[in-house]
Amino acid sequence: VQLQASGGGLVQAGGSLSLSCAASGRTFSAYIMAWFRQAPGKEREFVAAISRYGTRSNYADSVKGRFTISRDNAKNTVYLQMNSLKPEDMAVYYCAATQRDQLIATVYRPTQYAYWGQGTQVTVSS
Repeated sequence: VQLQASGGGLVQAGGSLSLSCAASGRTFSAYIMAWFRQAPGKEREFVAAISRYGTRSNYADSVKGRFTISRDNAKNTVYLQMNSLKPEDMAVYYCAATQRDQLIATVYRPTQYAYWGQGTQVTVSS
């Protein structure tokens, strides 16, 4: 599967931004989808994941209650709605896909994902 992320940009602290990740290739619903982020000098970290049909999701504690992951299998797209953004949310955001047959709460390591998009920059000004 090929992934193309978009929607990044510059936003003031407290603002909102919506990211999209379009997939092409094999059946989109075969994949658990996730968002990760990486700030300069830091390791790539888990943000959120969603199950194949969108019935279950999992979030990093740092974004819980502010970010929402969703997917539209008819459009082969996964989304990340980010609200109440903070300067510490600033990073390059990556979408990722995995075919692992695991509970959604257990797929939060970058090494568990085989497919990655190119990343989109999110900048939050204070």
